[in-house]
Amino acid sequence: MNLTLSAVDDFCEVLADRIIDLSPTRPESGADLAVYGVPRGGLVPAALVVGALERHGQSAYVAEHIEDADFIVDDIIDSGQTAARVAEQTSAPFLACVSRRPDSRAVFVADEWVVFPWEETKIGSSEDIVTRFLQYIGEDATRGGLQETPARVVKAWGEWFRGYSENPADVLKTFEDGADKVNEMVLVDNIPVYSHCEHHAAPFFGVAHVAYIPDGRIVGLSKLVRLVDSFARRLQVQERLTNQIADTLVEHLNPLGVGVVLRCRHLCMESRGVSKAGTRTHTSAMRGALFDSPSARAEFFSLVRDR
Repeated sequence: MNLTLSAVDDFCEVLADRIIDLSPTRPESGADLAVYGVPRGGLVPAALVVGALERHGQSAYVAEHIEDADFIVDDIIDSGQTAARVAEQTSAPFLACVSRRPDSRAVFVADEWVVFPWEETKIGSSEDIVTRFLQYIGEDATRGGLQETPARVVKAWGEWFRGYSENPADVLKTFEDGADKVNEMVLVDNIPVYSHCEHHAAPFFGVAHVAYIPDGRIVGLSKLVRLVDSFARRLQVQERLTNQIADTLVEHLNPLGVGVVLRCRHLCMESRGVSKAGTRTHTSAMRGALFDSPSARAEFFSLVRDR
């Protein structure tokens, strides 16, 4: 939901009315009212509220420091943790333009993502999304240790999810030279896997073992590592990841057989939910001779057992 500045101004008019209703009960009634905007989303609403108060004949100003505030104004209540943190610093009433759930402190309840006029796009800039997330979990995104975090997170996302901009087939450079009389299994084991599960965006990590039986062509060994990494650097489930590696080898190398085994630890299971640390998930995908031939299958599993 994209809010216009006019809509926000209307919300701030309502907030000003509420402040006027509350202010006679305060000891400083009749004096200038200090309105503090929670950085950074509350800064514009605080200024609009002050303007509305003055139009109603109530002298007011935007406070620079929270300890000087008579009222606290924010743009949105997400989890409520920002309001709770503010309550630890001051007893001044906390008000907001919008809330993501019913809340008497807010003017409007929205059941979808809200974008304010001073934000860049419909879903915000990439760094703004991180800032909103920090605010959602209850952090102060303006404190020193977090000031560069949005940029760092966006850069890290670019590395973790670069697979979306890669075509895995492009890494599979194959050779006929060197493939003469090569009809036995080629295996690269213990390939590091770093991915994120698509259900919780939590990391999962482990190793992949990838084998194939050539049929006139071989592939550069480092390309098997790159193939695994290209598919892993996306939101994934381990089962799909395993099959994508196997199917891409079959399609672009046309070997006699392919075998892929992944053994991974999933933080979505270790650090939340059942919280069972150290558990590993094993998945496999067999194609061609490694599926049809019991001896080839047994050879492959004997090579990768407990590695």
